Amino acid sequence: MSQPELLLFDTMARELRPFNSIQANKVGLYACGPTVYDYAHAGNLRTYLFVDVLRRALEINGYEVNHVMNITDVGHLVSDADTGEDKMEKGARKQNKSAWEIAQFFEQAFFDDLKLLNISTPSVICRATEHIQDQINFIQELETKGFTYQTSDGVYFNTDRLADYGKLARLDKQGLEAGIRVEMAEKKHPTDFALWKFSGDKPRQMEWQSPWGIGFPGWHIECSAMAEKYLGDVFDIHVGGEDHIPVHHTNEIAQCQAKNGHVQANYWLHGYFLQLKKEKISKSGTSLRLDALIAKGYEPMAYRYLTLTSHYRSHLSFTWEGLSGAQKALHRLRNKVAFLPSNGKVDESYSELFMRHINRDLNMPQALALVWEILNSELLPENKRATVLFFDRILGLDIHKIETVEIPEHISRLVKLRTQVKQQGNYKKADAIRNQIHDLGYQVNDSGDGSTVTIRS
Repeated sequence: MSQPELLLFDTMARELRPFNSIQANKVGLYACGPTVYDYAHAGNLRTYLFVDVLRRALEINGYEVNHVMNITDVGHLVSDADTGEDKMEKGARKQNKSAWEIAQFFEQAFFDDLKLLNISTPSVICRATEHIQDQINFIQELETKGFTYQTSDGVYFNTDRLADYGKLARLDKQGLEAGIRVEMAEKKHPTDFALWKFSGDKPRQMEWQSPWGIGFPGWHIECSAMAEKYLGDVFDIHVGGEDHIPVHHTNEIAQCQAKNGHVQANYWLHGYFLQLKKEKISKSGTSLRLDALIAKGYEPMAYRYLTLTSHYRSHLSFTWEGLSGAQKALHRLRNKVAFLPSNGKVDESYSELFMRHINRDLNMPQALALVWEILNSELLPENKRATVLFFDRILGLDIHKIETVEIPEHISRLVKLRTQVKQQGNYKKADAIRNQIHDLGYQVNDSGDGSTVTIRS
């Protein structure tokens, strides 16, 4: 099978670019992780599903992926203008617990969600609170090079020192200066941002000594410091949500460019929002947690399936009808594969077409459509199974878990008998047989193209 070239959409270049890693067969991947002051919602989780598909795609292309993800457990203020309360402190007050307790609690809840969605665990998980000295060291180097200044509430990065500040987001610096759309306080320029914030008069649960005074790091510095610690001052791919483009990633780039003379990542990829009624789903607005979906009878993997029906660079509109359709499609997919024989071979022509979709910027909708095309094709049944299970290395739907499903002969006979009596119009007897099958521990699933049976959960 000839492997098509891997193309990824680089936000910095605003175009599809052939992917070439710094080291042969190895990829350094940095992903912005959660701020653990509350539960993750479906919109957050869509971003991590996109990152998981990217990682799987890299691995199936033969790369060994060093996937680093941070945990923001301090320093993320409620306003991007470096004003307001630290989200961790605010969350602690809301939960009537310590900031340390809620960080640990919501971090575990986040990883529980990832497990339910079959999202691969990052190679390295790094917490901001465990890398304070690394961040201080980074700020000191910026200070030595003349990129910082101090105000009464903290140490700030002077964006005016970088001629091309904001190039990732194509920011209009002059327009921002003229409009003064953010809180200025003592900042010299609207785009300047905090590297270190002083604790001030209000008591804080999370604070550290620094060369500038007692305080805590800014949100952006943690990612720059930890990405460099684990991946070096230049690595392959940096990913995050689309909301990171204008502020967080823009400021990460500025810090690294000021310190090292270059942008830290060769490729920048961003996943787009999940929307409800055309509005971004967020913690401050409409919230859809994974456990809320489960409480309504939906499998977590149905949500994973739903995200695969849309390209990661397209907004995905969430509806309960859409999620119901995804769950039904997932059940049909499992049931179809469950009855296919094993010991087949991956079909080369279909797998090459699949990789062409994957390698053209992770085109999952087309890849998913190909799965159904194969199942309805004239391929040998055993080869259908082998090919679809190969695809699942990217889809991550855990279709392989149905391989051990074996339906006993007496159950199969009952299913055939039920089909016959239904065709004769004897629906009362068909329902009685369905109940008999149910009592024996199995479940009949009717769909437009026939009936299948699975072990009853």
